[in-house]
Amino acid sequence: MRSLLLACLCTVSTAAIAADSDPAAPKGLLPDAATPSAYRLTFTIDPDQPRFSGHAEIDATVKAATPKLYMHGRDLHVADVYATVGGKRIPAHYAQVDPTGVVRLDFPQPLPAGKVTLTFDYDAAFGDTAAGLYRIKVADSWYSWTQFESIDARSAFPGFDQPGYKTPFEIKVLTTPANIVVSNAREVSSKSVAGAKPMTLHTFESTKPLPTYLVALVTGPFLHPTSSIPADPQRAAPLPLGAVATKAQAGKTDYVLAETPRIVQLLEDYFGQPFPFPKLDQIGSPIMPGAMENAGADIYGDGIILLDANASTRQKQSFGMVVAHELAHQWFGDLVSPVWWEDIWLNESFANWMGYRIGNAWRPELNIGVNAVNEAFTAMNTDALEVGRPIHQPITQNNRIDAAFDTITYGKGGQVIAMIAAYLGDEKFRDGVRLHISRHMYGNASTTDFFQALADAARDPRIVPAMQSFVDQQGVPVVTFARQGGTLVATQKRYAFLGSNPAPLHWTIPLCMRQGDAKSCRLLDKDSIAVPATGGVIMPNLNGQGYYRFDLAPADWRALIASSASLSGSEALAMDDSLWADFRAGTVPASSLITAAKTMAANPESNASVDAVARFGYLRSHGIIPEGAMGDYRKLMAGIYGPRLAALGFDPAAGAFRSDDPDRQKLRDSLVSAMANDAHDPAIRAKLAAAGDAYLGGDKKALSPTFLGTALAVIVERDGLPRAKTLMEAALSSEDAIFRSAALRAVAASGRPEVADWLLSFDDKRLRVPERLTLVRGIVDSPKTREKGMAWVTANYDRLAASNGIFFGSRLPEMFAVECSAQAADAIEAGFGPKVAKLGFGELSFRRMVENVRHCGALKEAKKAEVAAALKAAVS
Repeated sequence: MRSLLLACLCTVSTAAIAADSDPAAPKGLLPDAATPSAYRLTFTIDPDQPRFSGHAEIDATVKAATPKLYMHGRDLHVADVYATVGGKRIPAHYAQVDPTGVVRLDFPQPLPAGKVTLTFDYDAAFGDTAAGLYRIKVADSWYSWTQFESIDARSAFPGFDQPGYKTPFEIKVLTTPANIVVSNAREVSSKSVAGAKPMTLHTFESTKPLPTYLVALVTGPFLHPTSSIPADPQRAAPLPLGAVATKAQAGKTDYVLAETPRIVQLLEDYFGQPFPFPKLDQIGSPIMPGAMENAGADIYGDGIILLDANASTRQKQSFGMVVAHELAHQWFGDLVSPVWWEDIWLNESFANWMGYRIGNAWRPELNIGVNAVNEAFTAMNTDALEVGRPIHQPITQNNRIDAAFDTITYGKGGQVIAMIAAYLGDEKFRDGVRLHISRHMYGNASTTDFFQALADAARDPRIVPAMQSFVDQQGVPVVTFARQGGTLVATQKRYAFLGSNPAPLHWTIPLCMRQGDAKSCRLLDKDSIAVPATGGVIMPNLNGQGYYRFDLAPADWRALIASSASLSGSEALAMDDSLWADFRAGTVPASSLITAAKTMAANPESNASVDAVARFGYLRSHGIIPEGAMGDYRKLMAGIYGPRLAALGFDPAAGAFRSDDPDRQKLRDSLVSAMANDAHDPAIRAKLAAAGDAYLGGDKKALSPTFLGTALAVIVERDGLPRAKTLMEAALSSEDAIFRSAALRAVAASGRPEVADWLLSFDDKRLRVPERLTLVRGIVDSPKTREKGMAWVTANYDRLAASNGIFFGSRLPEMFAVECSAQAADAIEAGFGPKVAKLGFGELSFRRMVENVRHCGALKEAKKAEVAAALKAAVS
């Protein structure tokens, strides 16, 4: 053990881990020359040090005699490696042969077929972003976490790092006595180890079979309060439950410990099975941008699960949806895992649907479920591009795996699952899910396996082509309804933005609609079908659960818009999305958007009431509302949303509206934001600024967390650089995840050129790598500082991409989507296309962004004058 600790403290030259050249190295799936059956991993982790070390033993079966094996390891300094066969040690040469972490082991004589144990002693550097084994300093202490999905386990230990290999893991961690360690399984012992400095060895039970990407361990002076989840009809014994947080988050673990049991029990009831692992820890990380479903050891961003008593409705909605999503994975993803990354969509799409479903059941008053519809319609704007991908697609290269974790997988995939579940009926769909899991417990399954289970349970083979038509091809269908006598003719085609001409496609669409109060569902499996016209207003997407857009005749559009205040929230959102989609296709006038905004403002559901704000905000931020029309725009926003806010009342103080139901609280938050940012109402802004000043002066009761972000943004806009500097210092001195994030975003989005200049040269060790990206995004998003931000990104693109890893680096091109002209698209393509190609990742994101910039330019050219005229007419 001492040698491992010493290795952790040594320095390694870049040459020791540089990738060798091997044209024959696999770029995606490993050859099946060897299959792992068990891992024994011993780590030496002292987060105070810049490096960690490990001893790995991997039991495997070699298929046929071979002089070499390909496996995985990235940027590891391997001091010793050998194979043991029949008690005989065979030395090996270790070489990383691909930057994504493909490794070749060369043996002096062929490794024989049969059982083998591969042994490695190595060390590596901690990361400083949420990838691999990373460490972060919080207050005065260092802590470490892991984030291995998709292919970052290989940066923490050598192995066969792909999801099709599921094995038990025996894990031990040697660390200093002040630290605790949490992993997937229960800890069975901890004992002192003599050496140059006091150390403690933590030993864990062997895990259930897991792929490498679901292994987790956290090490540091964490808080670890524990509880249990009571027994229920699916589980005879209580389930151990823990919360893991840095000391800076003291007092914020009560909520997650109190609320997790209800979510687990709802999931157990749905799956008809007990929680599939022997314990559950809910773990916070200050830089995790979302969450990760490690078996029995979920890791979340601090702000998602570590909530205080005054948490806003949005924070509680996020908690419910994300926790339900990650815990659903314990069955759908962990218990049953994908065969390869091309099937990861199924894990994420299903969990996204379950996150909203179970979150809604957990706390119905929070109205979590409607947000699924919002996410799906956002995904449609990406899916409608000519450049894109289907939900389910072959993945042949490691550097393209992370492209599968996008809005198509989550937003589109979740809505497709919801659409099929609604069409089949809840019970039949649930039975298909249970059948799928029972067939593949602690193993792997493919997309085809899931489709077959649904068809078998429902006894309806037609569901397979319906699923495949949405899963295996990109694009968004639009269904046009035309009246012909006593019938409606529903015709499908592929949706296209103005100026776009994508190839035609065909779907088998579960078409559910309502005419008046009459509801009906049918499969639209032809180009057109006749639907009886039963009378009443046509709502072509019942409950907003279909993954399609619709178009209506002008008279039917007017009738639907007129009824929008009384539609359910999800149906109102479906209507508004299709209306705006028609505008972006060039078939609906801008005046209809204004009429719909005025009518929908009276809808009682919080999302529907203000849906138009973000949509008009896109026009404003991209220059489609010309500068000369901004006065009319602000007057329109004030006229629509001012009376709504006045009726609700507004007091920024904490607890002022505690008795209101959560959705009403959320609506007030949205209306305040609209009045402060879009209407630029001086009275609202003054009230927010006064409350924000008092809050920053120490009176925490003066400002509700609900309005924190908006108030801080108003203050920085008002005061400029001096306030930006003091707020930055307050943010970096705080470990309150909500405040720190809100303050950094407020400083970044100030719209003040002098603040942008200061930020772009700002250097402070307390600013974490992901936070730097947050600052740059805020500067780029603000029209008044955009040019400065874009120039900085241009000069620093390669460094930004490299420092944020493949997963986040591949999304950097999305920053450029703020541009809006064909000329800008040409310039970006010429200037950055070669950079993206050289990096080897982010190509899809880049090409989508360029197309979005072109479409925006076409919309601006065609509609800018019309939008200005419509705004003027609306307020005259």
